[in-house]
Amino acid sequence: MRVKRGIVRHRRHQKIRKLAKGYRGMRSKTFVIAQQAVMKAGQHAYKDRRRKKRDFRSLWIIRLNAALRERGLKYSTVMGIFLKKKIALDRKVLSEFAIHEPAVFDAVLKAAGVK
Repeated sequence: MRVKRGIVRHRRHQKIRKLAKGYRGMRSKTFVIAQQAVMKAGQHAYKDRRRKKRDFRSLWIIRLNAALRERGLKYSTVMGIFLKKKIALDRKVLSEFAIHEPAVFDAVLKAAGVK
């Protein structure tokens, strides 16, 4: 007996086209090209979820360094002092203090014996 894949194929194609919604031209209309576009988008999404963590850490370090330079200090020396004194504030928190709470940031530096 012959198997016709009408509804099964239609649903599979529909699923891929839904994922490709908003893509330009044939990437959203034609199944084969849409499938390739969705696969590539998934690869980029996977890679960039990991990349995001690196990018944010880099941003926090840049912000911290800028705030410390205003106070005549260096990022590497301050982080070395924090490590020796076992101050467990991460870069995210420190950069937030440096931007939004400069008084608290100065107090943290003073407590660490940097300033």
